[in-house]
Amino acid sequence: MTDEFGGVSVVVTGAAQGIGRAIAEQFYAMGARLLLLDCNEAGVSEVAKSLRKEGSPAVSCLVVDLADPLAIEVLAPQVQALLGGVDVLINNAGIELDLPLEKISAEAFDRVIAVNLRSPLLLSQALVPLFPVIGGAIVNISSIHADHAFPNAIPYACSKAGLMALTRNLALELAPRRIRVNAICPGYIDTPMWDEWLRSTSNPEEAARETESLHPLGRRGLPCDVASAAIYLAGSQSIWITGTSLVVDGGLTVRTHP
Repeated sequence: MTDEFGGVSVVVTGAAQGIGRAIAEQFYAMGARLLLLDCNEAGVSEVAKSLRKEGSPAVSCLVVDLADPLAIEVLAPQVQALLGGVDVLINNAGIELDLPLEKISAEAFDRVIAVNLRSPLLLSQALVPLFPVIGGAIVNISSIHADHAFPNAIPYACSKAGLMALTRNLALELAPRRIRVNAICPGYIDTPMWDEWLRSTSNPEEAARETESLHPLGRRGLPCDVASAAIYLAGSQSIWITGTSLVVDGGLTVRTHP
């Protein structure tokens, strides 16, 4: 990989596993200085440790519960102390709730919204003052659920649709500073969250085959597929792109919604 992000400071949320980890690894391979955020202390510490090598870009991590507004409120000074500033923010942290309408509690719905939608808003609010006077990028990891309905996904879909609205409005508000804000909408991606959902089904092997067959490109996605899209949207090749979304789903939504 190139060193396009050499010396660039990147904050990645939900970095302990899956898509967040893959994004961190690709940015690191391209020379970025990283700050990894996650509520999973053991997981995020392991990722940071695996990336640290002598003479390589700095990698730091912080344990943060992004569902807690107070935790985000006090985050900026810590970020500044560790990175000095922020050039790229990747809002990746997310949780999913797979329940039918009649079983959704107010508390569970609120937590999904808090992590998936409110935390990207509050993080952007807290960290934008640490961005350069001109320039920078925010990439929000949304989902195909933002625009397409799937069974038992109301809280998750609402949070991801809201994240798309947030992306567009942030892009407009931050355009005078040339901070670009875009989103990625992944389809089915093989992550620990996906594995957990698969285990909850009555027939995991059949569910795996069915979901794979939905993709015209012949497979479910990998975390690195989404990471490559994040690299593109944060980099110089997308310098005139803001307020939009990049669908990374192997053609799933083309097939299911012609």
